[in-house]
Amino acid sequence: MKDKRLSKELHDSRVGSFYGWPMGLWFIIFFVAPLVIIFIYSFLKKGVYGGVEWKFSLKAYKQMCKPEYGLIVLRTLKITIISTIITILVSIPSAYAMARSRHQTLFLFMIIIPFWTNSLIRIFAWMSILNNDGILNQILMKLHLIKDYVPFLYNTKAVILVSVYMYIPYAILPIFTAVDRFDFSLLEAARDLGATKPQSMFKVLIPGIRSGIISALIFTFIPIFGAYTVPLLVGGKDSYMLGNIIVDQVQKTRNWPLAAAFSMVITIISVIGIMMITRSNSQEAQLKKKNTKEDNYVGGVQ
Repeated sequence: MKDKRLSKELHDSRVGSFYGWPMGLWFIIFFVAPLVIIFIYSFLKKGVYGGVEWKFSLKAYKQMCKPEYGLIVLRTLKITIISTIITILVSIPSAYAMARSRHQTLFLFMIIIPFWTNSLIRIFAWMSILNNDGILNQILMKLHLIKDYVPFLYNTKAVILVSVYMYIPYAILPIFTAVDRFDFSLLEAARDLGATKPQSMFKVLIPGIRSGIISALIFTFIPIFGAYTVPLLVGGKDSYMLGNIIVDQVQKTRNWPLAAAFSMVITIISVIGIMMITRSNSQEAQLKKKNTKEDNYVGGVQ
């Protein structure tokens, strides 16, 4: 019996390895290899006519320390942090309402619908709303709230607004998953012990859905930090971001090493984010396992 079980486990392991090869090969070709190329390019010299010279150089990383680039990095962080905070603050109550609603399927469908539309179309839709002769200005003028048009477009506020809209589904879905799995009897127990509703929310619910919130933070922060199309189309001179630098260095100035160096910054931040998610999920799994053992012990199972 034991031999049969070992044989079955060995067979399953071989089958898993066989079917895992295509995914592993895809990962190496389309993720690892380009990442290695970018890493190598960041330590090379800029070619006279573009491209790179195969000579080791730290010039790209030294250029990153220039004040003008430092200001753009700080601006990118500012826009990203503000957009992420707004997205999370909107996503938590939205996910909670979805999880407690009888119409979860309908709300999930409404959240997923934007994924079916090209991101450029959605950005252009916002441009038509925020433009000087757009819908928003026309409504405000008809209501006599403004006499002349308000420049809602081509500034930092427009970048933040559109960024929140673009990435809020990525925040709502992981938080909704965490809230949907949450044991709401814990909130009732906290209320019975004298906690107010806000206290039970902040001290019981929020820690209980921490993994979902961390995932939402990462899924929002990383793409906004490297965003290109949103600041390009709805931003102005005061909203030039890191993604715009990378594209300009590749297409206009042809400084590939500098573009690669900035790309490595985004990559490192992405890796740190993934490590945070993995660590959070691991800690949550260990905590659940520990609580299960304690419950079994108290219940006399062990």
